[in-house]
Amino acid sequence: MTDAVKLPPAQAVQFPSGTLSFEQLLGLFQTLPVDLTFVDRDDRVAFFSEGPDRVFARSRAVIGREVKHCHPPKSVHIVERIVADFKAGRESVAEFWIDLHGKFVHIRYFAVRDAAGAYLGTLEVTQDLTRLRALEGERRLLEYDRPQT
Repeated sequence: MTDAVKLPPAQAVQFPSGTLSFEQLLGLFQTLPVDLTFVDRDDRVAFFSEGPDRVFARSRAVIGREVKHCHPPKSVHIVERIVADFKAGRESVAEFWIDLHGKFVHIRYFAVRDAAGAYLGTLEVTQDLTRLRALEGERRLLEYDRPQT
């Protein structure tokens, strides 16, 4: 986990569906089983989640960096096309899946728009689906998955 910034309890974000404190938001982002990265309308990395099992390591040094400088050169043209398509309103979702070091990784990009449909940025959601792909049958009773000691 990361070093949390401590804000007074009064610092909260009011959403249409409820209110969360900064500490609760940070905890949510650190708990989600997905990696989130938000690129703003100017194509700069504005935010990424810092969970314990990130698929792609991120350094805080990427904040403010152009997104095209955060990908391998051979995939920059794809990133640029996704962003251009999102900005133009031609597309809203781009999806990929790859085998990466024995993991099945699912990567989705979403256009983020305001209520009027104006482009606000791009959300990248990455998840290691290896364990989920291996599930079979059903589990209807409570059983915790913990390493055996």
